Amino acid sequence: MNGINAQTWLIVAGVVALILIIAIAAWLLYQRQQSRRLQQRFGSEYGRTVQELGSRTKAETELRAREKRVDRLHIVALTPSDAARFSQAWQTLQARFIDDPKGVVVQADQFVRELMAKRGYPVGDFERRAADISVDHPDVVANYRAAQAIVTRARDEASTEDLRKAVVHYRALFDELLEVSDAKATGMPQEQLEVRS
Repeated sequence: MNGINAQTWLIVAGVVALILIIAIAAWLLYQRQQSRRLQQRFGSEYGRTVQELGSRTKAETELRAREKRVDRLHIVALTPSDAARFSQAWQTLQARFIDDPKGVVVQADQFVRELMAKRGYPVGDFERRAADISVDHPDVVANYRAAQAIVTRARDEASTEDLRKAVVHYRALFDELLEVSDAKATGMPQEQLEVRS
């Protein structure tokens, strides 16, 4: 009888150990799939967030929190008339670059915020805006960060070429938010945005 109980106990312990091993393997596989999904969704923003927060676990927690936050927002597409109005306003803004590069860059930043608000994104502090944008537009959030860095320097340090780059960066985000696939819809091609020294 003792032999049977010991043998039964060993079988039960073996089954429990096997179930535990399978559960751990499934959890690790799930974690790996989630990491891969986040890397694919966020692209270079994934690596930037890992570097900024110092660990993959913290970064993935942050990126999932962004997804949840943006999922609760009511992001809407622009009506055709709003899209046309924004597109025309951008063309007008861009055409003034030669005469007032600093002013145009500051207005481009304000204009992108207005477009974000119209689409339903909150327009609080910059880091929050960039984090929210990274969920649906990960390919251009780096452009947004670069443009913002130039705007911050625009008062004293930014050269005209830097300002031109900022406008190009803002335009990339603008096109994404406007959901324009054709560069002609927002004005002249990037190469034609002239710089005057």
